[in-house]
Amino acid sequence: MSKLTLISHHLCPYVQRAAIALLEKGVPFERIDIDLADKPDWFLKISPLGKVPLLRIQEDDGREEVLFESSVICEYLEETQAGIALHPTDALARAHHRGWMEFGSSVLSDLWGYETAQDAAQLEAKHKALVAKFATVERVLADGPYFAGVNFSLVDTVFGPIFRYFDLFDTLGDSPIFDGLERVKRWRKALSERGSVRGAVGEDYPQRLMEFLDKHNSILLRLPAAA
Repeated sequence: MSKLTLISHHLCPYVQRAAIALLEKGVPFERIDIDLADKPDWFLKISPLGKVPLLRIQEDDGREEVLFESSVICEYLEETQAGIALHPTDALARAHHRGWMEFGSSVLSDLWGYETAQDAAQLEAKHKALVAKFATVERVLADGPYFAGVNFSLVDTVFGPIFRYFDLFDTLGDSPIFDGLERVKRWRKALSERGSVRGAVGEDYPQRLMEFLDKHNSILLRLPAAA
């Protein structure tokens, strides 16, 4: 059996995708967290883009391979590991799911601008962008509890880490982003209760996220606290 090692960062949502997929598959793996502000030399030697996640695959015969990019890692796990299927069997449905995974990455791009906004104008712009993105998702969601209905999928591995941000953001006083989006709210709740989603981060995740916001002088920390 191959030994799998996930090279990680405590907060990275892309790492969380891979961790969720590994947990859903029930695959034993080691997780090594690195400091992205002080990347170790061994990491830079094996990471073509200098980013996480990486999946290091060590074979019994001594061979070693390294995969980078979260979508590639998740697809590899789906193709090589037994356990729960995380993609539809139909080719067209799989293609649709891959498209919504990319859409999730675009949501993360707006989230970065939202959480690092230092003034009200930037925060408002990113707030509106996120509301629009989630309204788009609302229109394509099935009856739940997950993206495509009863089956958990790789799309869910993408959005679980996205919704996790709002567990903290909702306490910081900005106006709600999910108002009127009942399917999105139901989906968010279901993902927050999934064991693999919960297990993809450490118990210190909220504290680390607060420290990240403080480091970036986020205006979210200067808003009147939510009731």
